[in-house]
Amino acid sequence: MTDLFVTGTDTDVGKTRISVALISLLAEVGHQVAGMKPIASGCEVTAQGLRNHDAVQLSQQATIKLPYDLINPYAFEPAIAPHIAAEQVGVQIKIDVIQQHFEQIKQQADSVVVEGAGGWLVPINQTLMLADIAVRLDLPVVLVVGIRLGCINHALLTVESIKQRGLSLYGWVANHVVDCAESAAIIATLKTAISSPCLGVVPVLAEKEAITTIRLLA
Repeated sequence: MTDLFVTGTDTDVGKTRISVALISLLAEVGHQVAGMKPIASGCEVTAQGLRNHDAVQLSQQATIKLPYDLINPYAFEPAIAPHIAAEQVGVQIKIDVIQQHFEQIKQQADSVVVEGAGGWLVPINQTLMLADIAVRLDLPVVLVVGIRLGCINHALLTVESIKQRGLSLYGWVANHVVDCAESAAIIATLKTAISSPCLGVVPVLAEKEAITTIRLLA
């Protein structure tokens, strides 16, 4: 395993935090690691152009420093679904472009951690979804499950869709996005229902608090 595609059961479930942890752990075992955020909405206007906070975090954690436009080829200012943001500015998101960027990054890195946008089936254009990027790049998937009421359904539907597309679910991470009294029972249920391993359980953390309890790649 050298490359991973990180997806989530929804938006704001901690994909970036887990992606950053993966980059750090791969670096610890001696890999030259790059991060990639192919599509990002909610970007900030800067003197250098549009910048996405998640993509910047991936870049900062990576051991290989790459041009921003290489790791985030599609950046949009509105914090809305990427296909809608792209339509508003007359841009067509193309998987071929994303694949070309990924291959350029792979020429320089042992491992690439690719972070999706939103959930697994978020549309990227009129015919394709985020899942199709993982399929085109043929990457094993890490699923970040935002632990809260309702997440069991979201997690199992996502797992089913990943398998239907012929991809490997490398594992899943239980990330506590809110305090949830039923979290232990929820995680136990998911461990029984999902054949791929639970890679780690992350408690509710402050925004800048690093992950120290996750067992990813152990």
